[in-house]
Amino acid sequence: QIRYYDCRFTMVNATKGLFISCDIPMAQFIVNMNAALPASQKFIIHVLDNTHFFVQPDVAGMIRSAISEFRDQNSYEKPT
Repeated sequence: QIRYYDCRFTMVNATKGLFISCDIPMAQFIVNMNAALPASQKFIIHVLDNTHFFVQPDVAGMIRSAISEFRDQNSYEKPT
């Protein structure tokens, strides 16, 4: 008995990126940061859910510095 199988090959697209996991407020900060950029500079490749992103690999430093600056601006220091 001879069996024939239907074999179909699909091309896979792979993209190099950076996986980010954060809390919801920080995720909103990153989404807003991305939205403020022109289309040619947007860095979010895919939003996986409310707290997980796949972004361009070369933006890690930019995101870290923006978060650091945001935290510095929104930190309370008790007056002396």
